[in-house]
Amino acid sequence: MTARSSPIRSELRDGGGSPDGKDEIPVHGISETIVGVLGGGQLGRMLCQAASKMAIKIMTLDPLENCPASALAFHHVVGSFDDGDTVREFAKRCGVVTVEIEHVDAITLEKLEQQGIDCQPKASTIRMIQDKYLQKVHFSQHGIPVTDFMQINDQEEAEQTGKLFGYPLMIKSRRLAYDGRGNAVAYNKEEISSAVSALGGYDRGLYVEKWTPFVKELSVIVGRGRDGTILCYSVVETVHKDNICHIVEAPADVPHVIRKRSCDVAEKAVSSLEGAGVFAVELFLTNDGQVLLNEVAPRPHNSGHHTIESCYTSQYEQHLRAVIGLPLGDPSMKVPAAIMYNILGEDEGEAGFLLAHQLMARALIIPGASVHWYDKPDARNPRVAIIMGSDSDLPIMKDAAEVLKTFDVPFEITIVSAHRTPERMYSYALSAKNRGIHAIIAGAGGAAHLPGMVASLTTLPVIGVPVKTAAMNGVDSLLSIVQMPKGVPVATVAIGNAYNAALLAIKILAVGDSSLCDRLSQYQEDMEQSVLIKAEKLEGEGWEKYLSS
Repeated sequence: MTARSSPIRSELRDGGGSPDGKDEIPVHGISETIVGVLGGGQLGRMLCQAASKMAIKIMTLDPLENCPASALAFHHVVGSFDDGDTVREFAKRCGVVTVEIEHVDAITLEKLEQQGIDCQPKASTIRMIQDKYLQKVHFSQHGIPVTDFMQINDQEEAEQTGKLFGYPLMIKSRRLAYDGRGNAVAYNKEEISSAVSALGGYDRGLYVEKWTPFVKELSVIVGRGRDGTILCYSVVETVHKDNICHIVEAPADVPHVIRKRSCDVAEKAVSSLEGAGVFAVELFLTNDGQVLLNEVAPRPHNSGHHTIESCYTSQYEQHLRAVIGLPLGDPSMKVPAAIMYNILGEDEGEAGFLLAHQLMARALIIPGASVHWYDKPDARNPRVAIIMGSDSDLPIMKDAAEVLKTFDVPFEITIVSAHRTPERMYSYALSAKNRGIHAIIAGAGGAAHLPGMVASLTTLPVIGVPVKTAAMNGVDSLLSIVQMPKGVPVATVAIGNAYNAALLAIKILAVGDSSLCDRLSQYQEDMEQSVLIKAEKLEGEGWEKYLSS
């Protein structure tokens, strides 16, 4: 774990409150309190912006040194927010710890709470929300309407849910799933096996939800204070594109009775949780007027971005008020209506970057429109990921790095073990696309499960590199990688040929990158010229002299 920015003075640390979280931080001590945020993405950045207006100091923890929040945080720590030791050291330096992403080490947070560290929302809430099946169990036990669901452990149980719920059947991963990832649909009994394989198999932990024929997706941002006070923002409608929030309309164009019903469900759901903060309650509106809870995020949310300009208190200010112990602010809208359009995730590559800036330029001349640029790392962000099960694979995988470097393709290289760090593998694969990765090169030896497991978790192309082993000289690795089940393709190169794996990744990228395509053409011309020169020399000198030279 490394730190950047000015040192933190130990006397700035607040006591952290009582373990039950009921103690409030005195108002006069707010400016001396450091709010630790696990995660430094765009939500963390906007928390920092809100904090600057309130003289609140934010310290962020994120694996990326140049994450969106890093430039605005009072102090940014580079480290993993799902590593227990890192989170423990980070939390000791904060008056209160909160999250901008729920995929953190909740077990460590629970232990820290027992030691007197103040975590908001409570670790029990985060741990429960991390498991979507446990979410459904919790909310159904509290009388909150959810779609029918059932845990599945094998093919027989999966087929039984098909008989019970009918088809289509929504099969979901319990953990480490977001933005539609970790979901698979089986339209009939025969498709169950391929859907389960695409999610990594039954061992990963799966459950089934009855198909919900909704007519609209709604969302309610809810603020909950340390004293239990609950305030709801206006109900909004969310429109998704490729499973990512694309448009938010506030307020939602639904009858008053639906708005009231949605707020009632949202308030009841948040009341059943522990801890303070802002919660996003995502809902389904069915064609018969039912409002069903889909899931809850224990943090600010994309569906609440509009509150920065459209409401008297933004969701980010509200979250800070809640976790510190200030009275909650007025969540009502100060304009008749608002719309949020997410221009991130449009066409990728240079063309998409230019389009985004054109859209922002147009927005800047529209009265009442505001632009928020997340300042995520630019086009030099890694486009290819090189992963391996062990550092012993590095002498082989370095060839891929050298090729990518030659072609000026940004890449990242790290160790991800399918067997020793399965949670890290799930998280890494699920987040790769959102981080700008376009292709993954995975080297593995022996059983060689890494390429296939990663391929089952992402829509990105995965290229497997069989690594030579002492037992079977890499033949076992090769056979393991090429024998993937139907529906989970993995490209495979020759044993130890990371060089070709990188070239294949470059060719995949070049489909939408004319500059890279030109460099590939030049590379092929250079290869051709090299062969012609050698042929001319061989023919001119004769084979004996050629060999001796």
